Amino acid sequence: MTRIAPEAVTAIGILGTGVIGGGWACHFLRQGLEVVAYDKAPGAEERLRQRVAEAWPKLEQLGLKPGASPDKLRFVDSLEALGAAVPIIQESTPEDLEAKQALFAEVDAAIPAEVIISSSTSGFPMSDIQVRCQHPERTVVCHPFTPPHIVPFCEVVGGQKTDPEVVDWAAAFFQHFGKEVAKMERELHGFIGNRLQDAIWREALHMVAAGECSVEDIDKSIAYGPGLRWAIFGPCMNMAMCGGEGGMARMLDHFGPSLKEPWTRLEAPELTEALYGAMVAGADEVLGGRSMTELLEERDELLIRILKTIEDYREEKAQQA
Repeated sequence: MTRIAPEAVTAIGILGTGVIGGGWACHFLRQGLEVVAYDKAPGAEERLRQRVAEAWPKLEQLGLKPGASPDKLRFVDSLEALGAAVPIIQESTPEDLEAKQALFAEVDAAIPAEVIISSSTSGFPMSDIQVRCQHPERTVVCHPFTPPHIVPFCEVVGGQKTDPEVVDWAAAFFQHFGKEVAKMERELHGFIGNRLQDAIWREALHMVAAGECSVEDIDKSIAYGPGLRWAIFGPCMNMAMCGGEGGMARMLDHFGPSLKEPWTRLEAPELTEALYGAMVAGADEVLGGRSMTELLEERDELLIRILKTIEDYREEKAQQA
């Protein structure tokens, strides 16, 4: 089967235009692609166009690629029209396995066999989603991180019946169009990023449940501690740097035995009424009367500044080399 080269793509399909699908639309508009959207929900087009208009100043801060324009967004009224217009469709619908299975079977039957169908699912393996497809070999997961139009990381992985060439194509496509891609060799429940986030989340719940520290102090410990380092290098290389010139080997030799107890404490605690109340009260205290909208705006603005700072620094170092 002949498929257009990933870097030659000029249009992408967006199936589902809610929070994640809308973020994907903003991302690909910033990348200069035409975005062809399909969503049967009443008012979907108006909501997405409004979201793009609101996000555009942030996209400009991140830097627009040649040809980027909000005018490249258009809606179609059928799956057939969506599949006829693009080489890849990014699905972002609610996390309901039966609904996704039915949707993928419907999309699979309605569009040309060479069009790749990619899911934004954050929890379901593609092996479970693709079971009712006649062409499961062209289905793949690309799991983004919120908000997709700002956070550059995504994870690409196929299912048991996915053609490895499709995984390679999808990974190359997303990498070319602005994402830092982890191409996974096999399926992993929760993928990579969520597994790591959940490990911290479980420990946070344990500590609050035991009355060992507050929600505020947990957030401070990451935001002003390792979180700052993790924005530059990930947790593995940060641990390697703890070993100095001896690197990872010295760190494991020196600190490894002392980590056994924390490594055995990762079972999720029971979400008791007391723990529930403590987490809600702690989060409200940190909010300090601010709305969640205000907090999200602050998060996005700071994410952009952090990303730009890292990008500018690395460009300067590359020029000096």
